[in-house]
Amino acid sequence: MYQVIQTYSEDEPWWFFEEWEKNIKSEEAFDKFHDAEKAFMKQYDQLKQDYEEVKCKDPYLVAFWNDEEYVYCEDCDEDLQAYRGLMLVSEYKKLDLGDNDSDEATGNSRKTKCCQRFSQSARGNQEN
Repeated sequence: MYQVIQTYSEDEPWWFFEEWEKNIKSEEAFDKFHDAEKAFMKQYDQLKQDYEEVKCKDPYLVAFWNDEEYVYCEDCDEDLQAYRGLMLVSEYKKLDLGDNDSDEATGNSRKTKCCQRFSQSARGNQEN
């Protein structure tokens, strides 16, 4: 089973932070990869028209954004860049394309998200 998913949050879609599924705004399910890929490409073309910026982490994990579009982060107590994520996944996990990608950012680590402000503050306190 394949899913074509759009997310909206302060995170690019390749992070797969813990509870990333809460950011899903739309989802389509497909039995065949070809059908899912076709739907993914259609949505990609539509989003490319609506957003100024685009970054692909791999062929099926894409972030779209406009520089002036923000979401409020309660942990940071500030506005952060908002991203519209588009992904084609299988069983809610990154597709294994056989590329042996070891980049942790694209893995399904389901790691816990850590607020940037908190991380910087914690490092500063450790240095003192």
